[in-house]
Amino acid sequence: MPVTRLILSLAAALMLLSTPLRAQDSPVVVELFTSQGCSSCPPADAYLHKLAAREDVIALALHVDYWDYIGWKDSFASPAWSDRQRKYAGAAGRTMVYTPQMIINGSDHVVGNRPKDVEDLIDRHSSKAQPVVVVANRSGNKVSISASVDQDIEGPFVVQLVRYTPKQSVEIKRGENAGRTLSYANVVSEIAPLKNWNGRAPLAIEAAMAGDLPGIILIQKKDYGPIVGAAKVN
Repeated sequence: MPVTRLILSLAAALMLLSTPLRAQDSPVVVELFTSQGCSSCPPADAYLHKLAAREDVIALALHVDYWDYIGWKDSFASPAWSDRQRKYAGAAGRTMVYTPQMIINGSDHVVGNRPKDVEDLIDRHSSKAQPVVVVANRSGNKVSISASVDQDIEGPFVVQLVRYTPKQSVEIKRGENAGRTLSYANVVSEIAPLKNWNGRAPLAIEAAMAGDLPGIILIQKKDYGPIVGAAKVN
């Protein structure tokens, strides 16, 4: 690593260590597992637009593919998101997945079309700072990521880069939502694992980030545990 880059990385890590983290600086991550073919999902999809507009929330839509057989193939669906949802269920000791389901900070599960229940969980998570402080800054086709453990918590953690499209609309022609044009917020197209991190020393890494899509950095306990730190890429 060039000396200048090393100095900047160390400076960013030291800044993280010296800056107290407030609860309001810790965005709450809301993952909505949804499907264009699910008649119960449009209210949750609409609600996600409201969550996506909040500064204290990182709202992400992950479209699953297991409802594609009922008459409409979801154009955003990925088997990877179905697998992510199942892995969350397994980590929580659950045997069933469903849509619309929201998972809050990787740990709490709630029906996504029940805004009051979702708001209660967001408030609960917002009242306490996340254990890991994350800063992510983009320059050209690269993103610099710094992180440090701010509380007593043990790894290992997985550092992930999420890419998403802020808004997309789809005309549904068949299936349970036939005849409707639905709008979707923050549609996830990629979740790329960047690094396993033990959390014992400050993290300072660079990763490729090509294209125009915005990004999120998630730091999560390994094996689909809680999300312990998150930041939008600036």
